[in-house]
Amino acid sequence: VRLVESGGDLVRPGGSLRLSCTGSGFTSGEYAIAWFRQAPGKEREGILCISKSHGIRNYDESVKGRFTISSDNAKNTVYLQMSSLKPEDTAVYYCAAQWGEYCRRLTYQYDHWGQGTQVSVSS
Repeated sequence: VRLVESGGDLVRPGGSLRLSCTGSGFTSGEYAIAWFRQAPGKEREGILCISKSHGIRNYDESVKGRFTISSDNAKNTVYLQMSSLKPEDTAVYYCAAQWGEYCRRLTYQYDHWGQGTQVSVSS
């Protein structure tokens, strides 16, 4: 199983970005896929997850109404669409995958991780 994130960039406050997480070695529809982020000096925390049984789970109230998660199973890719970005969204964003139908919230519950992509929000 391999995950590759892309799409991170430097954006101004209020801007938008779309991150991609492309997987290989597995079928994304059989896995729960989550986005996490880790800000400097902070722990890695879950944001959103998509899975066969749970649909979409939001683990971070601060992104509600601004971030959405979606998947394209034909491309084995999960997206994180981010809008109305704030400086506090600055972090390294990771996608993670775990076999099974259910989303999980915590880092130790995922076996497979991408390398991360940097998102910086600054004027």
